[in-house]
Order: sequence, then structure tokens, then C-alpha cells
Amino acid sequence: MSEQLSPSRRQVLQLSGAAALTAAVPGLPRPALAQEAPNALHGLSVFGDLKYPADFTHFDYVNPDAPKGGTFSFQAPYWYYNQNVQTYNTFNTFILKGDAPPRMELCFDTLMVRAWDEADAVYGLVAKTVEVSEDGNVYTFNLRPEARFHDGSKLTAEDVAYSIMLIKAEGHPLLSQPLAVLKDAEVLGDYRLALHFDGSQARNFPLAVAAGYPIFSKRYYTAYDFKQSTLTPPLSSGPFKVGKHAIGRYVEYHRVEKYWARDLPVTRGRFNFSTVRVEFFRERQIAFEAFKKGDIFYREEFTSKNWATEYNFPAVEDNRVVRREFPDGRPSGAQGWFINTRREKFKDPRVREALGYAFDFEWSNQTLFYGLYERTASFFENSDMKAEGLPSKAELALLEPFRDQLPETVFGEAILPPVSDGSGNDRKLLRKASELLAEAGYRREGTDLVGPDGKPLEIEFLNNTVAFERITNPLLKNLERLGIKANLRIVDPAQYQARLNDYDFDIASRRYSLSPTLSDTIREMWGSKAAATPGTYNTAGISSPVVDALIDKAIAAQTRAEMNTAARALDRVLRAGHYWIPQWYKSIHTVAMWDVYGYPEEPPRYFFPIEELWWIEAEKAEKLGKGR
Repeated sequence: MSEQLSPSRRQVLQLSGAAALTAAVPGLPRPALAQEAPNALHGLSVFGDLKYPADFTHFDYVNPDAPKGGTFSFQAPYWYYNQNVQTYNTFNTFILKGDAPPRMELCFDTLMVRAWDEADAVYGLVAKTVEVSEDGNVYTFNLRPEARFHDGSKLTAEDVAYSIMLIKAEGHPLLSQPLAVLKDAEVLGDYRLALHFDGSQARNFPLAVAAGYPIFSKRYYTAYDFKQSTLTPPLSSGPFKVGKHAIGRYVEYHRVEKYWARDLPVTRGRFNFSTVRVEFFRERQIAFEAFKKGDIFYREEFTSKNWATEYNFPAVEDNRVVRREFPDGRPSGAQGWFINTRREKFKDPRVREALGYAFDFEWSNQTLFYGLYERTASFFENSDMKAEGLPSKAELALLEPFRDQLPETVFGEAILPPVSDGSGNDRKLLRKASELLAEAGYRREGTDLVGPDGKPLEIEFLNNTVAFERITNPLLKNLERLGIKANLRIVDPAQYQARLNDYDFDIASRRYSLSPTLSDTIREMWGSKAAATPGTYNTAGISSPVVDALIDKAIAAQTRAEMNTAARALDRVLRAGHYWIPQWYKSIHTVAMWDVYGYPEEPPRYFFPIEELWWIEAEKAEKLGKGR
């Protein structure tokens, strides 16, 4: 089990929906090619700052001359929608029903493609260009006439509009729900399509639709029921299609040799393996043993103990298996023990701050994590949005109007978690915790810490995995030294999620991932409305008009610099609220692999899609007898 928490279904894009298809007027011919506007764009970004010009030939983070061929065999380190890393029973990954294998998305084209070395930019794939209305509510896409499905049939605007409407009506909630802001998908010609938004969309949502929504064949799904699970591989148009497979064991995706987009700038240097093979294992240890034997060739390690102590088998010692650390430039988000401020005993921020002094990260990192992790301090860790040092003039301009509503600490050095002596029982930190608790009206009565209400302070930590026992128990012992009765409650994943949804907990472990460009999703994490709404990500119950105002500023920013400034101001306020006991993060990918691969020297900052960017080096593969 990883020490880094993540949702059971990870997603790169958080999407959802409603769409209406405007039919052609009966009796009137529809032009195959409508006129493209002179201001049509080859790419989009939230703030308009594109790295690549219209005549670019390939992304900088690919090898445009990478050889094709070989097999990439691995256990998926991340997955989307209804995908499952243990088994599968359907190839329909875009609905809620069933369990699909990871990487089904490789089989489907999209209108545009993300550039992973930019914060949010997308460039044309099926859409050659796009036009944006002055009010930002209409996006008109000009499609490439050469686009084809795998059976050779044309991919048209009718297919795109049909796909969006189908996802809106029957797609996975992560795809269907956000589409409520899409009023209409209008077919303007065989290769021209307009998406009409209602004006309430998040600023990055049109880009998410363009780069994240799959395109289906209308003809195919008119004959097949989209909302049903099926083990019949669907007709698609992407760089791969489903090949050999055995339920519960593996699925292979075979590269389409005559893929229509293979020579486009957004595709050149990508999708180099002839076969991407996803392996399925019920237990992590069994997967590790398969890697040691060479049954799978690549493994990203998420457990520090394994990384430090288990890579000592013969293939490592003779360098057939090599280990590498690659930088991870994505915002690491916020991982920690979140304190439920809806409960009266946690209303006083001094109590919440005191709890943080009981966690000895330095001891945990050295003893339990083998020095692999760094301490999380910010809600925007590992990003330009993290507040550091004293507030800038621009940050102060946002904070000053709220000075009488904020603690003075917001206007000083950005708050950092305490640093211990690494003993696991730092008396200075525990003394500071006792002082804060005394200021909040707590006193010792025998072995108990009693509050102003005359009741002993009792805290239950909630988690869904026994893997966190070794990490939480030392924290509980330090709380007991303070007189706090603390225990860890382990529940099954379903009960854990239900209790989180109902906010039925004292303190719960959780991790939040953030995109480099902030959107309305941060209201779900820290907004006052979300605090009172069951099932949101506002685990701590943060309800502050100042936080709400700064969220508005961050979302409404017109430039990335303005957004970063607003995020830093917001970060200062959140950190001063002591809503959590921050945990840890890792700014690297720890990777072990059989030494058969070539890869770009500089991976993209915002994603690590190995199966898209790496390739087999023939001489290495022949030497080891693997990968060809």
C-alpha cells in the first residue's frame, strides 16, 4: 500500500454534463467544408500563452525519431473512470457500470491533445483549428477531413456532436455531470462543429472537453447499446486498439500501423510500442515477484520500504534491472490528516494547531520512510502557487481588506509545520502543544486533558487501510502524552467513503490533487457552501468569507501571475487556519525497469505517460532477450 493517498479512481480531468445536438434543417444541403475564420487558432490555453507556434513539428519532450516496435508490459500506476487494476469485465470505460481495463483511453481520439510541458495548453488532433467567440461561450472546431475510424469510415462533426450528447445522457458521472454548462453541440458542416456554453463554465472546461472527451462512431453506437458493459472491443479511431486479452490476467493494446494521425505534430514521437500490455494482479507482492522474474518490464514504486530494502535481487545486482528517479513537476496537492471543524471540540484553531506538534515527521521520515519523502507545508505544494516567506505587495493588496478578520500570522512569514529533533518524543514540541491547549482552556486532571466543557478530549483517527497503523500510532502516543485519548479506527473502503461523505469523523486522512490552473473545483475543497454539502472534498469543513473571497479572486484572475498571487494569499489564510496536520509528498517518480528502454532526457513537467513517450532500444532488448 502506498504511503501517498489517492482516490480509488484517479482522474486527470474532472468533467461532467448535458448537451443538445442541433440537427440539420431538413431539405437543406449541409456544406462538407465550411469557411474557416482567419483568426482560427491551432491551440488553446486558459491565459492564451502557447509555447508551440502553428508550424511546430513535434512536442519538445518526445524523440521524433524514436524507433517503433516492442512490448511495454506493466501494471498501471494510475487509472480513470470505471477502470480497475485488479480485473476487468468490460471494454466500455466511459460509463459507470462495470470494470474496464486501464488505458482503454488510448483507443480513442479527441478533438485536441494536451501538451504536458505546459500548464493547460491543448493543440489540434481531430480538430485542425478552433475559433473562440468574443464572449468565450462558443468554440467552433474545424476538423481534419482525413480523420478515420479503424474500419476506414470517416470521422465527422456528426460523430463528435453525437459523442458529446451520448456522454451527457449515459456517460460516467465524471464526464457527464460537468456538461450541464454545454447548451448545444451544433453541426455546421461535415467537418465543422460549434460547442455553445451557457456562460457559467469554468474557464478551463472548454479545453477539458476538447482534450479529454472521446469521439465515438455514431454509426457504431447506433447499433450497439453504449450504456451496457461489453467485452466486444469497440470501434474507435485512436493510436491503439484492443488486441489479445484474458480477463483477470492481461489485456494488450496493439498500435494501429496505419493510424490516420501518425504524422501530425501532436503525435510524432509518441506511441512507439507495438504493444502496450497491462497486467493484472490481486496483490502488490505478487506483482513485485512478477517484475523480479521479468514477466513485466516496468514498475513505478510507491512504497518507500520496498524502494529502500527490496531491490536487492540478482537482476538488480547485475544491472539487468535499473532504478531511476525522474522529476515530478506536478502540483503535489495537499495530503494530511484533516480535522473536522464541524465538531465543537475542534472549533478553536489553537487546539488544531496543538495537534500538529504531536506529529514527528522527521522521525517518521527517517525511521519509516527511509528518507524518501519531503514534508508538506502548503495546500499548493510543489507549485508556483505555494506561499513562501513574507507576503509580496500584490499578496498584501488582496489580504489587507480582510485584516480585521484574519490572525496576524497571515501577514508574517508563511506558516510552516514544526520541525522536531527526530527523536519521536521532542519535548519542546510537546511543551508548545501543551501551552496552546492551556490557552484554549484545557487542563490536566490526572491522566486526562479536560476541556472548558468539563469533558476529556477524545479523538478518533479514521482510515481505510492497516498500512497507516505504523504511521499513525506514534502520533497517537504523543497525543496520549498530552493527555488526549486518541485511537485509530480502520474501516472498509465503502464505510470509509460513506463516513467521509456524511462528515462522520474526527480526523481523516486524505489527499487532494490540483491542476496547475485553478478552476471552480477548488470551491469543492475549501468553499463555505461545500462545507455544508454532504459528499464534497471540503473534508475539514472550512467555512470562511475570506477564503471564499480569495477563491473568487483566484478563479477570476486574467493572467497566470494574478492567479498565482491569489493562490499564495489563499494559501497563507488556509495554513493559518490549522485545518490539518500536513503529511508528506514526493517530488520524484521512483521507477525500476528492465534495462531495455530509451526515453527522452527531459520528461514533461505535468505528466509522466511512459507508455506514450518511451521506446525499446533494440540492442538492449536483444541482449536481455526481452521487449521485442
